[in-house]
Amino acid sequence: MRDTAIVDVDGTLVDTNYQHALAWYRAFRRFGITLDLWRIHRAIGMGGDQLVAHIAGPQVEDEYGAELRQASAEEFDQLIDEISPFEGAVPLLEELKARRFRLVLASSGQRRHVEHFLELIDGKKIADAWTTADDVQASKPHPDLVAAALVSVAGARGVMIGDSTWDALAAGKLDLPTLAVRTGGFGRDELLEAGATAVFDSLGELQEHLDATPLREAGHHAM
Repeated sequence: MRDTAIVDVDGTLVDTNYQHALAWYRAFRRFGITLDLWRIHRAIGMGGDQLVAHIAGPQVEDEYGAELRQASAEEFDQLIDEISPFEGAVPLLEELKARRFRLVLASSGQRRHVEHFLELIDGKKIADAWTTADDVQASKPHPDLVAAALVSVAGARGVMIGDSTWDALAAGKLDLPTLAVRTGGFGRDELLEAGATAVFDSLGELQEHLDATPLREAGHHAM
């Protein structure tokens, strides 16, 4: 019996993935490290605590990890005014509430960034709760964020909505299904391989097909 919708924010509700990739690229360049931008994009969806070692190696994490995360946040600050919500973000959230789901907007981003995104989608008015980096010890693909989201609303069984392979991997570790959208730039096949139950091209398409998913109605299974 599913009772909670856990919706990723970055890359799912608001169009941030490429700005995040550019911010990380510029942050690494501050320390004389030039990485292929496409490789950075492949890691977006991970939290910063995981990303540095994943794409640059443990030595870079040990030497510069904290400074790189600070630099990335500063670089992203310069791009944040370019961020827009995806079409269909607010209608999808309103539909989930109308179907009687507890709604958590899940992000492991910096609090100031999350607060800005919530304003763009009226998140504080619609959602029951939301998360930031302050709520987790380890970010995706670890399951901490998903677990914190459930706890925040006393949820029993949730469904994840996300845009990256990392969302599906994190939710899968808690046996939660993931409905993926391609808004983050990840391919259909790789999202399914990571464990997504279904993949949609947009938030609007997901909303149109909710009746065929575990988000059909709170307390009911999909047909």
